Amino acid sequence: MSKNETNLQRRQRRVRAKLSRINKAGLPRLSVFRSGRQIYAQIIDDVKGVTLVAANSLEADMRDKLKSGGTTDAAGKVGTLIAERAKKAGVEKVMFDRGAYLYHGRVKALAESARDGGLVF
Repeated sequence: MSKNETNLQRRQRRVRAKLSRINKAGLPRLSVFRSGRQIYAQIIDDVKGVTLVAANSLEADMRDKLKSGGTTDAAGKVGTLIAERAKKAGVEKVMFDRGAYLYHGRVKALAESARDGGLVF
């Protein structure tokens, strides 16, 4: 394992540990993963260990609308989509898990559009 991989994992573990300390109500977690070309979001119930809803920039309807999956525009659309699906599943409040990424750029765009879509975090 390279030094970068261990640092990434360390940051991710630190963020998740803080979320678990704060999350006394057992809220589901909105987890974000971004690669160089795509962005993915899932709402996970850690108590049951299941994914409640998921959305990403690779879905068929998203690919038709987007020029690239690795832009802030794509992240915003994924955030809106995850918020819509969460409402249908009955999820209103979540904890935002940015993973090892800074709250900036695509991660921030996804979070803000999910908030605009009705998710509370």
